[in-house]
Amino acid sequence: MASNALLRVLTASSLCAFTVNATAGVKELRVLQNFSNSKSISSISTTNADATWVSTSNNDGEVFIKLHSKEHHKSVFKIEAKEPWDLSELDDFALALDIQNDDDSSLFIYVKVFDGKGQTHIRSVPVSAKSKNTYYIELKGADLQTDTGLRANPQNWETNYVPMIWRSGAKNLDLSQVTGVSIEINTQVKDRSLTIDDVRLIAPTTLDENYLVDLVDKYGQNSNVDYAQKISSDKELREVSDKELAGLRKTPLPERSRFGGWKDGPKLNATGYFRTEKVDGKWSLVDPDGYLFFSHGLANVRMANTTTITGYDFDHSKIKERSADDLTPEDSLGLNRVPDAAIPTRKIVSPLRAKMFSSLPEYDSIMGQYYGYRRSTHTGPLERGESYSFYQANLERRYGEQGDQKSIEKWRDVTVDRMLTWGFPSFGNWIDPMFYQLNRYPYFANGWIIGDFKTVSTGNDYWSPLPDPFDPLFKERADATVKQIAAEVQGNPWCIGVFVDNEKSWGLMGSVKTHYAIVLNTLERANSDSPSKTEFAKIAKDKYKTIEAFNKAWGLNVASWEEFDQGISVTEFSETAVSDLAVMLEHYASEYFKIVAGKVDEYMPNHMYMGVRFASFGMTPEIRAAAAKYSDVMSYNAYSESIHPASWGFLKDIDKPSIIGEFHMGASDTGLFNPGLVIGTDQTDRARLYTQYMESVLENPYFVGAHWFQYIDSPVTGRSYDGENYNIGFVSVTDVPYEEMVEAAKAFNKKIYTQRYGRTK
Repeated sequence: MASNALLRVLTASSLCAFTVNATAGVKELRVLQNFSNSKSISSISTTNADATWVSTSNNDGEVFIKLHSKEHHKSVFKIEAKEPWDLSELDDFALALDIQNDDDSSLFIYVKVFDGKGQTHIRSVPVSAKSKNTYYIELKGADLQTDTGLRANPQNWETNYVPMIWRSGAKNLDLSQVTGVSIEINTQVKDRSLTIDDVRLIAPTTLDENYLVDLVDKYGQNSNVDYAQKISSDKELREVSDKELAGLRKTPLPERSRFGGWKDGPKLNATGYFRTEKVDGKWSLVDPDGYLFFSHGLANVRMANTTTITGYDFDHSKIKERSADDLTPEDSLGLNRVPDAAIPTRKIVSPLRAKMFSSLPEYDSIMGQYYGYRRSTHTGPLERGESYSFYQANLERRYGEQGDQKSIEKWRDVTVDRMLTWGFPSFGNWIDPMFYQLNRYPYFANGWIIGDFKTVSTGNDYWSPLPDPFDPLFKERADATVKQIAAEVQGNPWCIGVFVDNEKSWGLMGSVKTHYAIVLNTLERANSDSPSKTEFAKIAKDKYKTIEAFNKAWGLNVASWEEFDQGISVTEFSETAVSDLAVMLEHYASEYFKIVAGKVDEYMPNHMYMGVRFASFGMTPEIRAAAAKYSDVMSYNAYSESIHPASWGFLKDIDKPSIIGEFHMGASDTGLFNPGLVIGTDQTDRARLYTQYMESVLENPYFVGAHWFQYIDSPVTGRSYDGENYNIGFVSVTDVPYEEMVEAAKAFNKKIYTQRYGRTK
């Protein structure tokens, strides 16, 4: 904690003055808010929180923030500048603040910095239990200008202050007009409190120039961090493996049916396949033998996301490019190794990436067989390039027999044994088809509808634009996708259901413009360019008949239906216009879900359609209503500390069985630079947060399951497609389980059915 004696309040004209805090390794530049008296909190605004000024012994002050959770899922504490802070003349610097947490558990917070252009720089960090620390957000520096291909980089400031993890928004704000900073807490399960002090600017005294060099060792582990399960030799890895394998079971828990259902619970109608039923007012899955089933398990059990970009590339003419008829997106492919003819053309194209690896194998070595290639990436310094899977190389070290790829088969069987031993009833989404015909463990099948069909856009299509379901080619590609899934599943009763597509950008609540972005952006296009626009035009013409009636209802001045057909821009929204936009949006979404559900019914009539796994922040009532008409189970990816009732009240209105398709918690104590989307302080705290989340799911009568994302940690240097480098696995890059997570899962899974239903036969 910085001493107030070290701080000097500086005017804008004396920004170059500073005090060196040698202990922390920083220069203290300028105090923005030190709460010197009770009047200083006039610049504070709160939402679902109370702010109280507290006097300190040195005649300074701090602010005690009480955050309320009972009726709200979000609390906000915001400091607003009376006049924008002009920080543009500063050299490399960060915003720092002191935070004290007296509670006996950590608190995960978001910190946001705002500028006058409406941009937001967002970071997150867990505030440890019973702690008092200084946390900082770098706002200017070379690291912010460097595209490393990692979601979060290693720390380059040599300081004992705690860096906050980059999350999203604008990395480079307009520093001439910084307008404020906020602390936000989402979905806390009880009222919490923090003490905030000394919001200030700091600068580094020393930077680590080699902070991106030799980040990982030959096992893919962080080279510079020691932790309990870190592997130092092949011999140690095999010894750890042998010890674990001796304790694994190969059958379900005694109280479970062969499919993992509740054998000690009520026996319902057995159809030979998974289905849903409401029991005692709670939705439930029912296994093929008629037992109640709750789908809790690990998602993304496959090799597709275990590779990382190395910084090398090849002569592109020697590499087969993608086809419009492909059924699998680039990020879901396996290694996709380059042809042997391309290997002699290998060259470094990103020295920054290449220097991150202390050791990469030769291509003709046993470990060299785990090189791959990505023909496209989502983000990062390279649009394409060579990749490598340290995880698969470590499986070779654990289970391999000199390169004959028996290690993958052994991994498959060990993975199922682990799931049974840890008590998980099923897998989650994104499971490698190698598991589909084992007849040992329930799973979900999945697919993606990709092709050259026309698209629509919200203007913020993070993963990709949305399909235009009124384009006949979309229906053709949906047919090809589901037909392929059906061929892989082969009617297997161990398949619970099918997920198709994932986290589409359906729209954002908060404003008419973001809510109805799909429709508004499509209305600007010509009918001839957009089948969906043609549909929207038909809706308008059928309702209003004349352009004059339409103009009056929408408050517009469109000259003719011909002008409408060429594209119109709507920026002001009458009540009637909003109502019509809702009709158009649901019409669009209904066509999408009708087509996909229809194909699942056609090719997989015994399996449930599980929907599209909505990102919890990126869906609207119209989209949910359309999905509910055609999905057997509604699915949502929800990253938070718990399922807070205030956020999920709509489930009662829909009254459909629902499932959480993704959630996770991470930590940074095992050397990954970005802990994940929800963060604990260490592995023990991860386990606590996991249990807390799952308890909230069990309490909700509409959820029939929840899936943890994912089985394996992300690569330290980021997964190939988009740089995710999260500590979110139940196993590490060396395939060593995190014992804290395993023990928490065992304890929770043992009580799933009795806690959910509270009765036996």
